[in-house]
Amino acid sequence: MRILIANDDGVYAPGLAALYDALADFAECIVVAPIQDMSGASSALTLDRPLHPVTMPNGFIGVNGTPTDCVHLGINGLLEDAPDMVVSGINLGANLGDDVLYSGTVAAAIEGRFTGKPAFAFSLVSRLTDNLPTAAYVARKLVEQQASLDLPPRTVLSVNVPNLPLDHIRGIQLTRLGHRRRAKPPVRQANPRGKDGYWISVAGDVEDGGPGTDFHAVMQGYVSITPLQLDRTFHEAFDGLDSWLEGVL
Repeated sequence: MRILIANDDGVYAPGLAALYDALADFAECIVVAPIQDMSGASSALTLDRPLHPVTMPNGFIGVNGTPTDCVHLGINGLLEDAPDMVVSGINLGANLGDDVLYSGTVAAAIEGRFTGKPAFAFSLVSRLTDNLPTAAYVARKLVEQQASLDLPPRTVLSVNVPNLPLDHIRGIQLTRLGHRRRAKPPVRQANPRGKDGYWISVAGDVEDGGPGTDFHAVMQGYVSITPLQLDRTFHEAFDGLDSWLEGVL
């Protein structure tokens, strides 16, 4: 088993090192990650400049690009041997509900869909590293079990681990994505030369976070696993659109 590991927090992130350490004696692990923190990059590809992979002293490969760039390179020729699967993380911070639309962690896993095996995106519901060993343990256990997974091709599993010691984790729940309210307004701020700029503000509060959602699971002390599909077609809308389009052309 050859695993490509990526993230969006950057090649020096503690979560990346923890994920590598958790999997290194299970499979051959190759790390390809952004040189800089690329949180919020979603599935962006860099098309306006060349990418220059650099091997770090610890053997990780840093790329001057996005998480998706890293996996794209990793499965399309950068590596001598193609990876069998892609695992992303461990992100410091939750990727719950609408967060998956912006998450570079999830995007890296999505880019790994072409390997034919389910890809994993691991996130710890905290910016702190105190309970990073819990997330690393969960990641190892789930990846160990991947051979027995029976899922459609191009499935991504988004895993969120509560910020708790391992002995406080209540179990694992399969969940759907919850939803947030509209994000807080951007923060307007003038620079020293008087030019206005805007800081993107924090995500919106939880709007749909009841039982069955990823929000609810982690709040109750459970690891949340949400299977994501790449087909974003809204199939149920076809009937209404058929009648709406009658006579248009």
